[in-house]
Amino acid sequence: MSRCLYNSTIREFLQLSPETLRGRFVNNYHGAVLTTTNEAWADEIHIMQNVLRLWKDEDGQVIFEYDIPRLGKRIDVVLLLRGLIFCLEFKVGERNMLQSNIEQVLDYALDLKNFHLLSQNRIIVPILVPTLFKRCSSEFTPSVYDDSIYNPLVTGADGLQELIADVLTHAGATARNTCFGAEWVFSPYSPTPTIIEAAKRLYENHSVEDITRHEADKVSTDRTIAYILNVIKTSREKGEKSICFVTGVPGAGKTLVGLDVAVKQSYQNGDKLIEDEGAVYLSGNGPLVAVLTEALAIDNQKKCKARGEKKNLSDSRREVGKFIQMIHRYRDNMLAKIKNPVENGVLEIDPQKAIKLAKSGYGEVEHVAIFDEAQRSWTHKRLANYLKRGGTYGNKLKVPNFPYSEAAFLIWSLDQREDWATIVCLVGGGQEINTGEAGISEWINALNEKFTHWKIYISDKLTEAEYAEGQVNALLANNDKVTYSSELHLGVSLRSFRAENLSAFVHSLLTFDPDASMWYDTIKERYPILLTRDMDKARAWLRKNTRGSQRSGVLVSKAAARFKPMAVDILKQGDENAVHWFLEDKNDIRSSNFLEDAATEIQVQGLELDYTCVLWDADLRCENRQWRYYNFNGRTAWHEEAGKTEGSIERKKYMLNAYRVLLTRARIGMVICVPKGNPNKTIGGFPEDATRLPEFYNGTYEYLKSLGLDEI
Repeated sequence: MSRCLYNSTIREFLQLSPETLRGRFVNNYHGAVLTTTNEAWADEIHIMQNVLRLWKDEDGQVIFEYDIPRLGKRIDVVLLLRGLIFCLEFKVGERNMLQSNIEQVLDYALDLKNFHLLSQNRIIVPILVPTLFKRCSSEFTPSVYDDSIYNPLVTGADGLQELIADVLTHAGATARNTCFGAEWVFSPYSPTPTIIEAAKRLYENHSVEDITRHEADKVSTDRTIAYILNVIKTSREKGEKSICFVTGVPGAGKTLVGLDVAVKQSYQNGDKLIEDEGAVYLSGNGPLVAVLTEALAIDNQKKCKARGEKKNLSDSRREVGKFIQMIHRYRDNMLAKIKNPVENGVLEIDPQKAIKLAKSGYGEVEHVAIFDEAQRSWTHKRLANYLKRGGTYGNKLKVPNFPYSEAAFLIWSLDQREDWATIVCLVGGGQEINTGEAGISEWINALNEKFTHWKIYISDKLTEAEYAEGQVNALLANNDKVTYSSELHLGVSLRSFRAENLSAFVHSLLTFDPDASMWYDTIKERYPILLTRDMDKARAWLRKNTRGSQRSGVLVSKAAARFKPMAVDILKQGDENAVHWFLEDKNDIRSSNFLEDAATEIQVQGLELDYTCVLWDADLRCENRQWRYYNFNGRTAWHEEAGKTEGSIERKKYMLNAYRVLLTRARIGMVICVPKGNPNKTIGGFPEDATRLPEFYNGTYEYLKSLGLDEI
């Protein structure tokens, strides 16, 4: 795909007629050109030809409709002149300056600064041009962030030439012929989109590396996807059942890989959904599914409207819902087909409840199922208890004596197909955060004991300690259908473009590794991690640093309890609340940017923000380089989780993993707030608040401070 619709020297641009230029735009445009778009191009060409006559003899470059992969948008005009980069966003026919438009042009400038190699050391000037605007910016203020980006300027079309000239003078760019050449258009571009932005682009049939970091040698998402698609192809051709286990560091793109496989397999011939060969992306993460579905549906409806097509938001939701689904709903569809009650521990299809089809048998229609966060599938005990009572509220199908874990049942479900099937398990290490989440060992045990005919393709990193407690080699020692491959591991974090070593630092921090300070030294220059004991200072830092459409938010663990004294509420349960928290803009009080509602690890796992504040409560305390774990009784006191039973050990693992999730949600930087607690005494000499004693927090604060974190 071309990076732009048109680029040339200023001299060549001025020599061509407007009609010729528009013809080139149309020829290079992918899709049908709307009348409004054509008219906007005509106005922009006319304005720019008038503006640039002042610099007709200089070695500048003018670029129209420059592609911004991360944002899924194009900059109307980029002007490279005297070493400066001008980002121009035109609003043809508009008379007013809107905040959303200011943020749009600032986003373009930030994106170039952060991800575009030949822009990183240049002055970038974002200019909004509502063409009928009657005023012009007169104050030229470089960003307070010392990143060589001017604060956005605004002018009408009539004042654009004078504004550019004044900026050149202000920046001291008086020398002629200092352009850095046409190669700027093809500069390496390494954006790392949020999962929401990336999902929108994948839905348009882009590759993961095309929208992330395709110039970075270490990024292997496309190789992983190609490997999985080849396994699917082989399984189809040979009539086999197969399963792939994909591992990756936090933020490495496992979810993107899963979504891309689902889209590529479901839309093999372009825009049309292939029903008979489709794939479904399944997740037990309700907030993730809800946020992605709503974001994709809204984006799909907007694109249809821009093309002049009529489409209701509900129709867009249904279309997206065909290949992004909650795993529990998929499971319930299969449960409705079995003989109930289950006898002798054997699952059987009830012919009275299901229709057997020629190819799919009694299975679902999809050949391929991608299970995100496969390590979080339920244990046999949890699933059996859940189904025994008929779901959480006892109002669903009751299945007593259910014999399988969730992993085993999902394999059984795909095994019902008569022809072929492939399962893709996306596995995060050390991220089980709920009681009853089985880890990866349940999948392997099911394959060893019940589904011995399935081919297994497994990441060579699945043998490491954070997966199945390092027992994978032993569990698979006698299975002759295993193929190990390095192509199934994603080793580079895409979430934190400034800190590929963030996950290593967080792991070292949580395990008291002596190298934690060393890991922090490798990231602190580009990825700030600040420490504070004052929530007001944390909020101020987030508000200062969050620009344009960037998002910030407060995070707490679900075991946290004493957050109200810091004027923080927990985001209420319900996927709709997560949708608002992640998707609404900064003017909506339900948005994460308001910094009032804090999300927990349950609501943010698999998603991310640009900046975060992790509010560290007294549930996890550092004492003498050891973690101690506490639960609040809801009234007066914390009680330590200090038992040695299997259940207690499991609960402590979940509590530690919660902080692993919280500390890896920020893409650009974070602040950790460890409260001071309440040292005050009553008249009688008793603690004013015995639930927030300073000693509950001081050890954690001193430990984090010892790692070299800067304080605010």
